[in-house]
Amino acid sequence: MNMTEPIRVAIAGHGNLGRGVEAAMGHNPDMQLVGIYTRRPPEQLRPRQPGTPVFAMETQPGHAGRIDVLILCGGSREDLPRQGPEYAALFNTVDSFDTHARIPEYFTAVDAPAKANRRTALISAGWDPGMFSINRILGEALLPDGETYTFWGDGLSQGHSDAVRRIPGVAGAVQYTRPVPAAMERARNGSRPALATREKHRRECFVVLQDGVEPGPVREAIVTMEHYFADYDTTVNFISAEELARNHAAMMHGGFVIRSGKTSANTTQTIEYSLKLDSNPEFTASVLVAYARAVHRLHAMGQFGAKTVFDVPPGLLSPRSAEQLRAGQL
Repeated sequence: MNMTEPIRVAIAGHGNLGRGVEAAMGHNPDMQLVGIYTRRPPEQLRPRQPGTPVFAMETQPGHAGRIDVLILCGGSREDLPRQGPEYAALFNTVDSFDTHARIPEYFTAVDAPAKANRRTALISAGWDPGMFSINRILGEALLPDGETYTFWGDGLSQGHSDAVRRIPGVAGAVQYTRPVPAAMERARNGSRPALATREKHRRECFVVLQDGVEPGPVREAIVTMEHYFADYDTTVNFISAEELARNHAAMMHGGFVIRSGKTSANTTQTIEYSLKLDSNPEFTASVLVAYARAVHRLHAMGQFGAKTVFDVPPGLLSPRSAEQLRAGQL
């Protein structure tokens, strides 16, 4: 690996997350954006930086030698289950697959082609899974006699919104995750309550229907969707396209990881990690770009196959050398 040459990064998919990766690349001078791949006609896409090459998605296989890391910006419900294994055979990749219950099977699907082709594929990087995952495992290791609680929101979920938009008859949609305040206070006070999924959060959807579509079947498809809404109290609101554009364009989000435990019989300790995000996709994109640097380094070390954030030493995320980090960050 030549540390003086920029890391050549490409983007697959140019929705909110792909545009966030474009923005994040501007803050990482050790990287170079060498291409954006889209399912739309390439001439219709206007990159953030004029001169950034834009290609049709199907041209990727012929460009393997030009890309050090490909960042996959598709959705977890339909895109990544297909794209992750396919592209892991051709490129080093990073993605933000976020269907928690399906991560083990997704890891297995990506691991085989990555290992067979000596590629490195980092899956499920973002803020949850991702940053929250790291804080959960740290809390459990530091306070083994305890309980961990994760709260998301109040904010707009990209993955859940995308899942709603994929339902036949839906023209547009957003989904908000709302934490239940009483449950958060119980988690913080050290009582270590047993909280069911439905007790911790509720979900609220705002949906625009295509002309002539009846709301009943769409509502039923949302509230019964496994891994997304079935385990939550979910409210579905049907609105106009104008209202969606006027009132639901912001993509703020955030959340909390709380670990409460005992270090002795009468001593309770609490660890809390929180995020407050003005832009969910831009922050997720920033995480993906940092992990793209780590993937490039892991590949140079001969560490092939699928990886998660648990497998990446924090120092590999930084553009600084190990010597610089020891001198300035410890």
